[in-house]
Amino acid sequence: MTPLAILRRLHRALEGGAAGDALREHFTDDAVTDEYPNRIKPEGGRLDLATIVADSVRGAGLLRRQRYDVHTSYEVGDTAIVRLTWTGEVARNIGPFSDGQVLTAHIAQFVETRAGRVSRIATYDCYEPF
Repeated sequence: MTPLAILRRLHRALEGGAAGDALREHFTDDAVTDEYPNRIKPEGGRLDLATIVADSVRGAGLLRRQRYDVHTSYEVGDTAIVRLTWTGEVARNIGPFSDGQVLTAHIAQFVETRAGRVSRIATYDCYEPF
């Protein structure tokens, strides 16, 4: 599979509600995500696979649905580079968010792949005002 096909497969799984162990098959065992500072995570952070899986379970309970619309994509070697818009509909009142509220982020992702799986994601998420 090409890097873009691997990334599209991951996005489709997330859109379909995959979370927890169902996501493991999309990542190498040593996978990491580097999330750069944004409105939801002002400090950013680095997530290992165990944290990616655990966070996906928490996130799945917060969203009714989500969608990844890729606008531009490139492949360089084993890396997929995409510019996309993410939208997520909040499933319940929590913190500053209300049931039914739609969140939107404009995102650039650099996704390294190995052996048909994602090995590293560097993501730059620019959220629209809540």
